[in-house]
Amino acid sequence: MSLLTSLARLRALDEGIAQPVATVRHCHLSRRPMVFIPLKLSGEAAAPLAAMLGTDRDDPRLLVVAQPRNRDLRFAWAAELAGVLLPYVEALTVDTETVERKNADPYERAVDAPQLVVPNQGGVAFTALLGRSTRFRRADGPYPVPGSVPLLGRWLTYFAERAAYPGSSIMLAATEELGRHWASGQSSLEDANLAALMSWITTGPSDEAEDPLVWPPAGPATDPGFDAEVLAPAIESGSAERVAEALRTQLEPTWRLVWQAIDLLAALPEGASVAQRWEQDRGSFSGMAAHVAEGAPPQARRDGAVAAAARLARMERAQAAYDVQRAYDDPMVMAEYRLTGEAFAGEVVETDPENTEGEGRSRKLRPLVVVKTDDPVRLPQGTSLGTPQRRGQGAVLVAADEGLITVKITKGMGRGKTAAPGSVPEVGERVCYTSLTDDFQGSATLPEAEATPWTHGGPPRGYTPDDEDAQEEWS
Repeated sequence: MSLLTSLARLRALDEGIAQPVATVRHCHLSRRPMVFIPLKLSGEAAAPLAAMLGTDRDDPRLLVVAQPRNRDLRFAWAAELAGVLLPYVEALTVDTETVERKNADPYERAVDAPQLVVPNQGGVAFTALLGRSTRFRRADGPYPVPGSVPLLGRWLTYFAERAAYPGSSIMLAATEELGRHWASGQSSLEDANLAALMSWITTGPSDEAEDPLVWPPAGPATDPGFDAEVLAPAIESGSAERVAEALRTQLEPTWRLVWQAIDLLAALPEGASVAQRWEQDRGSFSGMAAHVAEGAPPQARRDGAVAAAARLARMERAQAAYDVQRAYDDPMVMAEYRLTGEAFAGEVVETDPENTEGEGRSRKLRPLVVVKTDDPVRLPQGTSLGTPQRRGQGAVLVAADEGLITVKITKGMGRGKTAAPGSVPEVGERVCYTSLTDDFQGSATLPEAEATPWTHGGPPRGYTPDDEDAQEEWS
């Protein structure tokens, strides 16, 4: 936890209301998100009990497994889930746009992408397990399942993988996104309770928010008291209607909370970099849709050595880019780096827009800017800098002396012999410079998967569906 977030938590505790830790929204919100609230059977890792889902807050769809230990009923439930989720996904593959790429062939990208919103990280984990439990199933052979179930599993796996990708908005956990934008006066562990977190943000903490009779757990696990006193007798009665009604009482409060969370986030202005990241999400979704359309096999149970290294490199680069973009988009996030000395803000007190370096044909324009700041600056001379006020512009720290910081601009001034208008800050302007930049080095070259050395397991074996897939335990 950062110092600024810790201070915000203390202030929230003192004032009795959550404190904002962001001035803009750092995630994309779809015009038509699919809210998905799953419940699982206690003691089972991925045995579904019920789900409430839909894109209309006034018309949720309730799917229930009347006897969760019955295999046929579980897969019939999965087929029902596929009947709701797959049309939503497939409808978004129809409209595409052609994207031109430098030094590469153009490709077709969906103009929009699906967005799955779950209450918490537990919902993400359950989605991943449910995807794994269904994507290898087969519609023929031993233990057949409805034909839509394996495809559902592939898309659920995709959603869960994107949820782990830094900056992606394909799948959002409500508690996670609220926690990025507000600091409550409770612990991070307690923030996983959606009702309690929403209470801190909207009205302040209350005992009612933690009462499972008023606000049941947001899943995927249910309250033990409910299991023993209500659910178990309903299942034993054999009445599907009784089971459905009991589970509806557990799901409807969370359904309302998730939509309220979406409203809270939607009220914040969207960060400048959010649209760019959503374009990347749309590209990823288009690639997955093409993969499915081509009849490629489902995602592997585990990555080979080369695929795992490549995935890790992509995740690290995405995390670094996300951190930079959030800081550049949001002065409150940038304040975290100002506190640690990785950024400074202040007023321009002197400029030399005509400063040059070198002689003759090697002569280059290098304007100087002097900034007066009260921030602690812990950056060494020669540190590369960027600035949110002029994205794409590069600078170097020349000197730091008693609150006066001299910065040399090295790029982003245009191609002329003099700096383009507005590219050099003027005296009196307030600016911010930081060592956070998006000039990341490329990943190391990895061998082809077929060339994986024996020390790393050798070339991975391709996936071939067989009857053993159908024998994998649901849990």
